[in-house]
Amino acid sequence: MKKIYVLSACLLVSFVALAQDKIDPKLTEVWEPKVKKVVPGHNNSAPSDAVVLFDGKGFDSWTGKNDTVGWTLNADGSMTVKPKTGGISTKQKFGSVQLHIEWKSPIDIINKKGQKRGNSGVFIQGRYEVQVLDNNDNETYSNGQVGSVYKQSIPLAMASVPTGEWNTYDIIYHEPEFDKKGNVVKKATVTVLHNGVLIQDNFEILGPTVYRGKPSYKAHGKAPIFLQDHGDLVSYRNIWVRELK
Repeated sequence: MKKIYVLSACLLVSFVALAQDKIDPKLTEVWEPKVKKVVPGHNNSAPSDAVVLFDGKGFDSWTGKNDTVGWTLNADGSMTVKPKTGGISTKQKFGSVQLHIEWKSPIDIINKKGQKRGNSGVFIQGRYEVQVLDNNDNETYSNGQVGSVYKQSIPLAMASVPTGEWNTYDIIYHEPEFDKKGNVVKKATVTVLHNGVLIQDNFEILGPTVYRGKPSYKAHGKAPIFLQDHGDLVSYRNIWVRELK
């Protein structure tokens, strides 16, 4: 009986394979919708469909405390936090995005420790923080170190370049969804590559970043991207987003 069963199974497989060979392959070809053409960036330029938020020429896309930007515009095409002037936000509001941003810690902070060393943050929709920090030979709590979703998700790796060199974050963010009563029905998610290394893998964000206690969602729509003034001379450059529908 076992030999008959094996033989029958083999015949069935052969019959299915023969039947599939007779299927017109065009039946499984999909031609619509047409795929949008995007020209990739070269030499640190943004892709053709990106919204350029900072290219070193000025603060036209940004606002800050009292509707002004107090940060320093540098000759090398970067900008640097000016402590006590406050963080800066994009004038444009965004939902789901692919965000590219480059940052570096100041070289003269090597004697500082923990959270006092090159601290800043990229807040997506003004409320969900990906931590910026210099953790080279500088230990801090794991869910607050560089590349963490602050106080929520420990990064999968610490992929920083040496202090004073430029780091890159490439962030894929999908905004949360809320019902008519304001209850979250789909949490936000974030994927982060730090210098090309995957450090957050489609993490489901628990709610807006909080320093104390547990986060909880409140309904919101599109909102600005916010860069934090934490009192350290962190620099940023080459910032662009692609809106994800």
